[in-house]
Amino acid sequence: MPVTLNTNVKVLIVDDSAIVRKILSQQLNQRHGIDIIGTAPDPYIARDKIVALKPDVLTLDVEMPRMDGITFLKKLMKHQPMPVIILSSLTPKGSKMALEALAAGAVEVISKPGPAYSVGETCDALVEKIKTASRARVSKSAETQRISSYKRLHMTETTNKIFAIGASTGGVQALSHVLSALPTNAPGTLVVQHMPAHFTSSFAERLNNDCAVNIREAQNGDHVIPGLVLIAPGGVHMLLQRSGANYYVTIKDGPTVCRQKPSVEVMFNSVAKYAGANAIGAILTGMGDDGATGLLNMRESGAHTIAQDEASSIVFGMPKEAIERGAAEKVVSLSDMAKTMIGFAQG
Repeated sequence: MPVTLNTNVKVLIVDDSAIVRKILSQQLNQRHGIDIIGTAPDPYIARDKIVALKPDVLTLDVEMPRMDGITFLKKLMKHQPMPVIILSSLTPKGSKMALEALAAGAVEVISKPGPAYSVGETCDALVEKIKTASRARVSKSAETQRISSYKRLHMTETTNKIFAIGASTGGVQALSHVLSALPTNAPGTLVVQHMPAHFTSSFAERLNNDCAVNIREAQNGDHVIPGLVLIAPGGVHMLLQRSGANYYVTIKDGPTVCRQKPSVEVMFNSVAKYAGANAIGAILTGMGDDGATGLLNMRESGAHTIAQDEASSIVFGMPKEAIERGAAEKVVSLSDMAKTMIGFAQG
């Protein structure tokens, strides 16, 4: 008889809660394409099981006894890099630790089931993220590779230009690279990063500490002005609007678009409509096709458009879709992204 190869994604769950380990194991083992090959209550046991079981993907709690998830992740990414999904509570501490984990090399973050989330909804999202993570390019710790001495690129003052950036898996690291290179007088910038509600405020705060531009989570009615980066809040859409010569954003709820909320597609389409040739759009690493058609609409409206190349993308899904649809005027590496955007703004 022919041998049937098991192509399921092998997952190891690391969480100090026995209830969480049990629920996730039961729920995920019922899902197509997923095999829960083991669980661990702390990083020490996880270390031994990683060696013995060789999982494809690790889910990791960040708040654990004996060794916290961040410390463990940094050791793991240094010695045995692998795709890691962070399971975090929605507490301020949990959100900040989850973002630190993403900066250290984790590929995704998802909220633990709680009063606002059903177990079924959480597991549906987790299955998709596990499959995405299994295809991610993971190398040495993102912190050791981070361009911390990125030279801020000089730019003369520009008028009424808009930067619009969309990202998903791997976007936390990619956005850090790009935004840290922008000068204080960079065009007003809109960012959609796929991220759960309650995490984007901490994400913006973390970026703001590392960048010359001011960065904050967007609020309804915020004006888009030079030197300011607005991050779309998790769980809602962000759209560009215009009143005379002034740009501002609206934040609104609504159905998911391209299975995402906030959606890059929604943001890009609004930028195409209201900014047109005054805009520069960039689509970064991420799974799926969110933003691909929106970036094409931007290009057709006269905007300059850029996609991150495959070699520097953790997941090449979103840029690849945009390139294949003819949406990208240029395809560049992450290290050249900020320079290319600024060049278009000056031109």
